[in-house]
Amino acid sequence: MSKFIFVTFPDEAKAYEGTQVLTRLHAEGALSLYGMAVVAKDAAGNLVVKQKSEHGPLGIAVGSIVGGVIGLLGGPIGVVVGAGSGAMLGFLSDLAGLGVSTEFLQKVSHEMLPGRVAVIAEVSEDWITPLDTRMSAIGGIVHRTSRTDVEDELARQQMASFHTEMAHLKSEFEHAKAEDKARLRARIGVLEIRINAAADRLQARLQQMKDETAAKLKALEVQVVTSEGKAKARVEARIAELRADADRRGALLKQAWGLTKKAAA
Repeated sequence: MSKFIFVTFPDEAKAYEGTQVLTRLHAEGALSLYGMAVVAKDAAGNLVVKQKSEHGPLGIAVGSIVGGVIGLLGGPIGVVVGAGSGAMLGFLSDLAGLGVSTEFLQKVSHEMLPGRVAVIAEVSEDWITPLDTRMSAIGGIVHRTSRTDVEDELARQQMASFHTEMAHLKSEFEHAKAEDKARLRARIGVLEIRINAAADRLQARLQQMKDETAAKLKALEVQVVTSEGKAKARVEARIAELRADADRRGALLKQAWGLTKKAAA
């Protein structure tokens, strides 16, 4: 499973050295790099993107987390501002979908003092020592969080709940008195809207997962050609792990999609 890493540096020059470290470790097969970006905190406490993640499916996750970092940490140092606002709730939803906790971002915020610069990246690594050692040598402090896919299971559970609720409402409607049918019909209509909205999100999530997996596999297949010995074996193991994880996640999302169709029937 891949991880997000957040490496803070005292200045921009060191941060760009950090991007070179990641590129070299990828070339060596010590890790697999899927995307990275550079952000900085200015004297006013605002986060600014210095280097964007690459475009396309491979850069979606890092691009999204950069947006989340700016949204969550763009205010006073160490403070998550506007937690009750609609924009904040949107950021939290996006980050949850990526498998990133706000606790991780709050921890990272303590390192992002004005003038500091950070490299954000998504990687797969077998050991943390190669990255930690080289980043420490140039003044970088590494923070990690594993990407989780709890949202996939939650989506399946939500659809199962919708399916059960719809079945109960329709059963009640069939046996209801005439004066109660209008109220139940309205409840069914509201639930249908919720199911359709959830189905749209689910379809988008499934497509994003497919696109992201395909892009990662392509990057790993290129990497394995240029690797040798143990490094090549590690990359091959990451390919197998990625495929297995994609199959598992795809099965969960397809289960959720099947429940959606049943609930809407």
